Amino acid sequence: MTETETETKSTHLTGIKHIILVLSGKGGVGKSSITTQLALCLAQKGHKVGILDIDLTGPSIPRMLGLDDQQVHQASSGWVPVYSDENQKLCCMSIGFLLQNKDDSVVWRGPKKNAMIKQFLNDVCWGNLDYLIIDTPPGTSDEHISIVEYLKDVNPDGAVIVTTPQAVSLSDVRKELNFCKKVKLPILGVIENMSGFICPHCEECTNIFSAGGGEAMATEFGVEFIGRVPIDPSLTIILEKQGDENISSSSSENNLIKKYSESNLFKVFTKITDKIIELNQQKINQQEISQREIIQQEINQREIIQQEINQ
Repeated sequence: MTETETETKSTHLTGIKHIILVLSGKGGVGKSSITTQLALCLAQKGHKVGILDIDLTGPSIPRMLGLDDQQVHQASSGWVPVYSDENQKLCCMSIGFLLQNKDDSVVWRGPKKNAMIKQFLNDVCWGNLDYLIIDTPPGTSDEHISIVEYLKDVNPDGAVIVTTPQAVSLSDVRKELNFCKKVKLPILGVIENMSGFICPHCEECTNIFSAGGGEAMATEFGVEFIGRVPIDPSLTIILEKQGDENISSSSSENNLIKKYSESNLFKVFTKITDKIIELNQQKINQQEISQREIIQQEINQREIIQQEINQ
């Protein structure tokens, strides 16, 4: 990355307080739905939130936010993300906005994917955000290596790892946890998605995929278990209706954020969001303590040297 690119990236990310990546080694575990719900909960709490969708071959976020027909606008300083509401509390950038047809396939090799991710980080004018949530594809390949490398200078808060309870999912997600450790990406914790099914009639929760696998894996790796999210058909109805309606940005706040806050999953995910915020703050506090300890050690060392000189 050239010096000019580094300066541009730094400028566009300067106004972002927290950067969280949503990762999983397994496809189909619901990373995009977790990303969307986390963004909606944070926006409901009054935070300004951005979503960067780097799942280049399967971008889902525009559909989930009902922004399929929106386009990215070019400003003098770069791309302007697509906002889902008139108060600009929630915005999104995705390759889905750049395709002529939403059904077009993206058939790219690694170098072109890397270039696209770099362009997202260099050219998108996020402005002042409380949170930037990065939705990633499954696996530990080019996109993951690129985003971790490009974000190294801005010190992301860490990763939220998503799994489902089944053994086949847990096996692949273990690889993602090992990936994070190898690239020194902090792990905020593990979310067990699809942990039970909420009946739309009686609201009873049934463990159709078993339960507890995510928590056991988190314990095994010594990371936090953030919580369980059941399958709730009402969420699917809300998101599908949002995608079908393609509601304009001028009225979005009165539908998706509001409708989600009235859903059964909102209470569940609010607790998860609060825990992520808490874990993130603990990480920041630990970093500040470590920094103070380093400074104090340097002061002590200088005093010892000065005493030796005086003697």
